[in-house]
Amino acid sequence: MTREIKKIVAKEETFDQLEIRLGKIIAVEDAPAAPKKAYKLTIDFGKFGTRISVGRFTGHSAEELKGQQVMGVLNFAPRQVGETVSEVLILGVQYPKAESGEATFITPATTAKIGGKLF
Repeated sequence: MTREIKKIVAKEETFDQLEIRLGKIIAVEDAPAAPKKAYKLTIDFGKFGTRISVGRFTGHSAEELKGQQVMGVLNFAPRQVGETVSEVLILGVQYPKAESGEATFITPATTAKIGGKLF
């Protein structure tokens, strides 16, 4: 069985252009105007400030998400999701047995410094 992957790219021209930092979720609320069930997350990125993200992390309860450390891409253009401007893309993978787009967040194996860079 063949698995196709995207073309090979240079790290310096792609990955190094991304500002991926560690943040901590400090507030979680429903995003009722989003096209699909989602949360509005407020995330503290330390010296990089507090940012808002709208994400489909709905396999987790709001209580479970609050306080979690997550990885976010800080330098993508903001996008409108329902009534909220999502300022950061929180990285995740598909939640087990969930519909496409519903995710679980990427987090370090141990508590790390808020604002730390992914490399």
